[in-house]
Amino acid sequence: MNRTRGYFITGTDTGVGKTTVALGLMAHLQGQGKTVAAMKPVASGCTHGDAGLENADARDLQYQSSVAMPYETVNPYAFEPPIAPHIAAAQAGVTIELDRIRLAFTEIAHRVDYVVVEGAGGWLVPLNETETLADLARILDLKVILVVGIRLGCLNHALLTSAAINASGCTLSGWVANRLPPLAECADENISALKSRLTVPLLGDIPLLEGACANFPLHSLPLVIIDS
Repeated sequence: MNRTRGYFITGTDTGVGKTTVALGLMAHLQGQGKTVAAMKPVASGCTHGDAGLENADARDLQYQSSVAMPYETVNPYAFEPPIAPHIAAAQAGVTIELDRIRLAFTEIAHRVDYVVVEGAGGWLVPLNETETLADLARILDLKVILVVGIRLGCLNHALLTSAAINASGCTLSGWVANRLPPLAECADENISALKSRLTVPLLGDIPLLEGACANFPLHSLPLVIIDS
């Protein structure tokens, strides 16, 4: 049986469009005839739903998946306050365990061609006293895609995050530019600057999406994914 392929979606910050990119990537792969499922292992800012605490982004990923998965498999750790996951976990009396996430990932991976895992916040967000999302990406052995929110400060954030990914021993396979509202001045120039400085390819340049993107044709997001 071939090893399941997958991607870990991280971002330069919170609110830069990781879920939009994850959903677009899933639709892109599904359009190529692949089966795809997703995880958002840790989520804060959750509300009460049918499965208990639920995260809207995790629900979107669950609905986009090619196979049905229980919510708790898609999102093993859900917390109500919209704060850093390790703080939310401590307040709930919970310790986020990477082995539990890895087991859920393995359950999903056995059923599909690709697994897309969306991080929380940025690359080095703490999960517990000693481990971060970088440790999770390394344990899952996934290629990393960096979502860069094109706004003031994005050059520094993108270059620092790229350096941190490489230092973590993970493989950065590419990055996606996401033009966020309000559209930053010199957006094209910022993207050009990153193209010349990052050593991995630009996989997608997402145009400004006003408001919710629920009706946006995800398969048409300009993402180019090349497996090696």
